[in-house]
Amino acid sequence: MIFSVEMIYVLMGIIVLGCSFYIFMDKTNNRRFTSGGFYFLYSITLMFGAVIPSFYIGFLVIIMVLIIAGGGLRKSDHIEEDAALKEERRKRFGGSLFLPAILIPVLTIVFSKLFANVKIGGLALLDQTNVTMVALGLACIIAIITAMTMTKSTPATTIKESRRLLESIGWAVVLPQLLATLGTIYAAAGVGTVVSNTVKTFIPENSLFWIVVVFCLGMALFTMIMGNAFAAFPVMAAGIAIPMLINQFDANPNHIAAISMFAGYCGTLMTPMAANFNIVPAALLDLKDKNHVIKVQTPTALIVLVFNIVLMYVLVSFKI
Repeated sequence: MIFSVEMIYVLMGIIVLGCSFYIFMDKTNNRRFTSGGFYFLYSITLMFGAVIPSFYIGFLVIIMVLIIAGGGLRKSDHIEEDAALKEERRKRFGGSLFLPAILIPVLTIVFSKLFANVKIGGLALLDQTNVTMVALGLACIIAIITAMTMTKSTPATTIKESRRLLESIGWAVVLPQLLATLGTIYAAAGVGTVVSNTVKTFIPENSLFWIVVVFCLGMALFTMIMGNAFAAFPVMAAGIAIPMLINQFDANPNHIAAISMFAGYCGTLMTPMAANFNIVPAALLDLKDKNHVIKVQTPTALIVLVFNIVLMYVLVSFKI
């Protein structure tokens, strides 16, 4: 392929590497060496994760965790631009400021749908195993270039603003990758089998309602632990969905997959482990209570979870 997912990761790593250098040089940050080191190690995992043996990547991750645990990661005190200058720029650009942001979803759809099977010289244009990811990466690159062109900014400005955003997110930036890895480990370790045996021990095999209840609650709870419904699904599918709901009660796999993910998303709304949804927004908005987003979402999540249980039970019971 011409554009692969590894290229996107390498580009991300280069940006994070540039951010780490700025942090290293920030003398106002009394944790600049440990903070810069954290993001430097993170950039290494992004740029060379495909070629460095897994053992050594894991070693780097352990060092990153130790830096966080030791209080070595500190957000720098960024000097904000003058409010009057910001307002002048806002008036000058107007609604066009949203153009780079709008380009990302639009171009992602265009690239993933129109260029998914395009070949040039016998080579696929996009990585066929990660079409959407590569399309998203290309869309982000074009959006960055567009923003630089509009504002007449330099690549250095892009790195500086990336650093500001990266430090606002903090340690949570690595959480999606760690949780995805955790899901793979759980599945490989046979956690799904343990879940299945546990359910069979306490719940009669012919009790569809309680199996549905445990399955949906399990999706929510495992998602709360892992922070990602995609990581929870293989465990719960192997333990309950496939052997019990699909094989035993002849449930429609499409219905089970869709509703189980929806139940998992209910867990996403109620956990700090889902950093991208709950912790990052609180950090970017400088909320005093970092769990405020979760507290607001929890009632809705519980109501939707009950709805998912009822819906799945009705669909399986009546073979809809």
